[in-house]
Amino acid sequence: MAAASCLLTEDQFLCSICLDVFTDPVTIPCGHNFCKTCITEHWNSNVQCQCPNCKEVFNTRPELKVNTFISEMAAQFRQSAQQKASSSSSEQQVSKPGEVPCDVCTGTKLKALKSCLVCLASYCKTHLEPHLTASRLQRHQLIDPVENLEGRMCTKHDKLLELYCKTDQMCVCMLCTYSDHKTHNVVPLKNEYEVIKVKLGKTEAEIQQMIQKRQLKIQEIKHSVELSKEGADREIADGVQVFTALKESVERSQAELIDTIKEKQRKTEKQAEDFIKELEQEISELKKRSSEVEQLSQSEDHLHLLLSLVSPNAAPPTKNWTEVGVRPPSYEGTVVRAVNQLEETLSKQMKKLFEVELKRVQQYAVDVTLDPHTAHPNLILSDDGKQVKHGDVKKNLPDNRERFNYCVRLLAKQSFSSGRFYYEVQVKGKTDWILGVARESINRKGMIATSPQNGYWTIWLKSKTEYEALAGPPVRLSVKSEPEKVGVFVDYEEGLVSFYDVDAAALIYSFTGCSFTEKLYPQIGPGSHNGSKNSAPLIICPVNHTE
Repeated sequence: MAAASCLLTEDQFLCSICLDVFTDPVTIPCGHNFCKTCITEHWNSNVQCQCPNCKEVFNTRPELKVNTFISEMAAQFRQSAQQKASSSSSEQQVSKPGEVPCDVCTGTKLKALKSCLVCLASYCKTHLEPHLTASRLQRHQLIDPVENLEGRMCTKHDKLLELYCKTDQMCVCMLCTYSDHKTHNVVPLKNEYEVIKVKLGKTEAEIQQMIQKRQLKIQEIKHSVELSKEGADREIADGVQVFTALKESVERSQAELIDTIKEKQRKTEKQAEDFIKELEQEISELKKRSSEVEQLSQSEDHLHLLLSLVSPNAAPPTKNWTEVGVRPPSYEGTVVRAVNQLEETLSKQMKKLFEVELKRVQQYAVDVTLDPHTAHPNLILSDDGKQVKHGDVKKNLPDNRERFNYCVRLLAKQSFSSGRFYYEVQVKGKTDWILGVARESINRKGMIATSPQNGYWTIWLKSKTEYEALAGPPVRLSVKSEPEKVGVFVDYEEGLVSFYDVDAAALIYSFTGCSFTEKLYPQIGPGSHNGSKNSAPLIICPVNHTE
C-alpha cells in the first residue's frame, strides 16, 4: 500500500474544494472525490446538485459514503507529509514577532515564505510545496508573505482586489467595474503599480537629494561651528594677550609710581638724618663747653678764671640753624602724571585693537551703488551712482513710492537680509551729512523722526564739529579728530551697526541689541547746500583693506 501511494502525485490527495488532504473522502457518481463535509456544504448552498469539477448534474442527491480505500491512502499521505514536515521544520525558522507565520502549522508556527492571493493564506516551506508541485495550485498567485490577506479582498463582492480605479483612486475587484465604478477609468492593478513605482522612484530620488542637501547643511553648520570656535579661541587668546599686557603696564606704572614716591621719601629722610647728626654733634660740643664753663664759674682762682675767658677756644664753632629745616617732598601731580602715561599706553593699545577690528570688518566689504529712484529731487547723482551732492534746483521728478520727498536723502540699490556687510563713505570737506542703514518699510514721505524705532540706524554731523548718534534721543559723540572717511558695518544676526573713523582706525559709535526682521539698505544724505559751504559730495569709496 505504501509503495502504491508513492506512485500517486500529491495533488491526487487534495480536495478541490478546500485544497487540503482528503478528510473522510467520498466518491460521487461521476467518479470525482471530495471531503464529505466540503461536498455536503457545497450542495447545501446550491439549488442543484452538481459536481464542482465536471459540472455533471444529479437529479437526485446522491447518498454519500466514505471511500475507505482513498481514506486509507490519504491517511498514509498525510502521515508521510507530517513526517516530512517534522524532519524539515528543524531546518526552517520559527516565526518571530513582526514576521508573518504559516497559517497551516499547528503548534509552533514557522515563518511563512509566501502568501497565496487565491487561498488567502500564508505558507511555510513545507506547506508551500503543494502550490509548487500541484498543477492546479501552480496557477495561484503567490507573493512575498504579508499579513491581513483578507484586506486584499473586496468587502462588497468578496473578490480579489486586482484592479485600480483612477477616478476614485482606490483598489476594486472585477465586479466593482459593473456597479459603482462602471464608467470610471479602471486599469489593472499591475499597471497602476508600475506607474506608482516610477513616481516612488522619483520621490525617492528627490528625498535622497533632500537628505544630501541636509547632510551638506549639517557639514556646513559644523564647519561654521568650527570656524566660530577657532574665532572664539583666537579672540580669547588675543584678549588674554591684550589684558595681560595692560595688566603688566598697570603694574609697571604702579611700581614706578611707588618707587618715585619712595625715592623722594628716602631723600627727605637722608637729609633729615644728616641734619640731626650734625645737630647732635654740635650739642655734644656745647655740652662739653658747658661743663667747662660750669667748672670755671666755681673756681676761686682769680687769675686762672681771667686767663681761661680770654682763651681762643672760649666757645666752640656753631651753625646758624634758624633757616635750616626739612620740608616734606611735594607729591602733587605724581599720580596724575603716572595715570596720563598709562592712558597713553592704553590709547596706543586701543588703536592697535581697533586697527585689527577694522581689518576684520573690512573683509565684509560690499559694492554699494546709490538708487536714483529713492533720491530726493534736490540731489544730484554721478553717472556711476557712487557720488551724491545737494543741488540748488529741485528737479521735476515723479513722486514714486520709493522716493524721499522731504528729507534730503536716498538709499542704495543693494539690500541685505542676513550675514554681515560693510561699506565706506568719504565725508571730507562736509559740514553736514547723515549715513547708516534703514529698513525697507521706512516712511519716506514728509518730515521723518530718524531713530531705530522708526527703522533708521544712523549718525550725523549736524554742524561742522557736532556729531550725534540718532538713537532716539540723540547721543552726543566725542571724536578726537574730524573723520574724513566713515566705515559702516552691519551684523544682521547679531543686531549690530557700527561706525568707524577709517583713517584714525577708531570706533565712533555702535548700535547694539538691534532686532532686524526686514531687508536693510545703506542710507546716506549729503545735507543742505548751505551757501556752498557744504557743496562737497558724499562719495562711496572702494575699500582699501588696512594692513
